[in-house]
Amino acid sequence: MTRIGLISDTHGYLDERVFEHFKDCDEIWHAGDFGGEVAKRLKEKKRLKGVFGNIDEQEIRHQFPEQLVFNCEQVKVMIRHIGGSPPNYNPETRKELAIHKPQLFICGHSHILKVIYDDKINCLHMNPGAAGNQGWHKVRTIIRFAIDGSDIKNCEIIELGRK
Repeated sequence: MTRIGLISDTHGYLDERVFEHFKDCDEIWHAGDFGGEVAKRLKEKKRLKGVFGNIDEQEIRHQFPEQLVFNCEQVKVMIRHIGGSPPNYNPETRKELAIHKPQLFICGHSHILKVIYDDKINCLHMNPGAAGNQGWHKVRTIIRFAIDGSDIKNCEIIELGRK
């Protein structure tokens, strides 16, 4: 079983409580818009996978791709920063979903927390909302979940508080 801490849209702000919530996680996945030293701080604690977001500077863009496609145990995962959500994916994401056919699609950007199953493409969509202080969201959020073989389970929404 692989335990994952999912975070996005930190915009340079990282609440120290994230480390407590992710202490039992094997990996942290960041869905873009790191900002500042967030990637460095996360890497110091856990194995980090991520994609760059639209606000990220060249240093982050050199470390992280625009899109990640990989297997975690027996689940194919695709992560992009800007993706949309079921059924309103943006055109590039729609194309990539058709090519890669993941069982789990993760994005950020909207600052809207969503966990929704897209039965048209047999894929679970997750957006952890925003963990940073910039943007229109009112409550900072992250997600913690596990992948056990081909099962995605134990999904927990964590509120970090008002921004």
